[in-house]
Amino acid sequence: MMSASEDIPISALQHWLFCPRQYALIHIERIWTENSFTAEGRLMHERADSGRAETRPGIRVLRAVEIRSDQHGLHGVADVVELRGGRPYPVEYKRGKAKAHRADEVQLCAQALCLEEMFACQIQEGALFYGQTRRRSIVAFDDDLRALTSAVASEIRACRDSGALPVASYSSDRCDRCSLLDDCRPRIASRRQGIGRWLEGAIAAQGVPE
Repeated sequence: MMSASEDIPISALQHWLFCPRQYALIHIERIWTENSFTAEGRLMHERADSGRAETRPGIRVLRAVEIRSDQHGLHGVADVVELRGGRPYPVEYKRGKAKAHRADEVQLCAQALCLEEMFACQIQEGALFYGQTRRRSIVAFDDDLRALTSAVASEIRACRDSGALPVASYSSDRCDRCSLLDDCRPRIASRRQGIGRWLEGAIAAQGVPE
């Protein structure tokens, strides 16, 4: 059981897996800048969250559901929770399409961990709805995904407790689409790290005491 001060926002898990430095800038440094990608995602979430609860045959649909797990120290808001026979089924809305990394799956699994504690039940699966494909991708909450989700939460706590900002590492696929590119300046940081490593190597080669 963890105290409220140790709680991690569920969105932080997604940010960490995408880029630890992005997580720290947003959740520790409290820096946020929006671009076209984040604006599109925000509008999609607002549309998903703004609708009223509704009932379909055999399903009660809840929107913008506040969730929390004391055991795992997580809290957040689930876009949609479908109650199927009283058992929760989380659905997370994302812009774009399914990704190679598992950040979206971890975020959804964290929602399931919260809902399991709140409803005192086991949840076998949930769904990610992607705006580009307009399709749901089913996610099974197997042992591997649950372990990864817990591990990411532990890594975030360790980073937060250390007080150190993760080092920037430039990757065009990741960085050029990030809204925090100008705040992070990963190209400059990477060059400085390269120069630092070169100086260390030169000093070591010459046998000059540090």
